[in-house]
Amino acid sequence: EQRLSPLQTVHFGFDDWNLTPQARAELDSNATWMKANPEVRVQISGNADERGTPEYNLALGERRANRVRDYLIEHGVPADNMTTVSYGEEMPIAKGHDEQAWAQNRRADFARAPARQVSDN
Repeated sequence: EQRLSPLQTVHFGFDDWNLTPQARAELDSNATWMKANPEVRVQISGNADERGTPEYNLALGERRANRVRDYLIEHGVPADNMTTVSYGEEMPIAKGHDEQAWAQNRRADFARAPARQVSDN
C-alpha cells in the first residue's frame, strides 16, 4: 500500500466513526487536493485498535472508511475516484497496548488505489 503523502490521515474516537471537527478540517484539505488531482485514484482504508473481536473491528473499519468516503463525495470528490477497504485491527501503526497506541490506530488512511481490473466483457 503506497501512502499518498499529500493526504492526511484522520483519527476517530473509541468505538466511533463520527468525524471530529479536526477530522473534517483534514478531510476538507484532502478534498481540495483530490479535486485538483482527479487522475489519482485513492483507496481509503479504515482501521481499528486491537480491542474488540476481529469481526467487529473489520465492520468498524468499514464504517470509518465509508464515512470518510461519503464526506469527500459531499465535498465534491467524484465517487469513482475512491475505493474503500477495512483492515480492522490488522494494520496497526502503533504497536503498544495503551490509549496512546490505540488512538493512533483508530484511523482512516489514504493510499494510491490499486489499478482497475480490466473486464473481458
